[in-house]
This record gives sequence, C-alpha cells and structure tokens, in this order.
Amino acid sequence: MRYFWTLFWAFLLVNMACYVAAAMIGSTYDFVVSSILSVIATVLIIFIGELLPNEPAENHH
Repeated sequence: MRYFWTLFWAFLLVNMACYVAAAMIGSTYDFVVSSILSVIATVLIIFIGELLPNEPAENHH
C-alpha cells in the first residue's frame, strides 16, 4: 500500500511541477513526459527509502 501512495503523490506533485515549469517558461505541458518522470521519481524515492537504516544511530560521545 505504501508503494501505491508513493506513486500517487509523486504522480500528482511531479505533474504539478511540470505544469508550473512549462507555464513559467512559456512551453507546452506534456502529460506523457510528466507521467514518465513521476514513475522515475517514484522508483528513486522507494530506492532511497530502502537504503536508509530503520534503526536509530548510536551515540559516540
């Protein structure tokens, strides 16, 4: 379920960012490219999340 929500929010946020960026530079918004970028972002987010440790860091005082 967490992968679904990650894809859902990445899809919405990346598409919104691409729409705003396209509007700012006067270009056309491309839904297909934005959707591909959102899938790539989702894979990167999940990959980075799996690399991070779950355990708290040890104190070295």
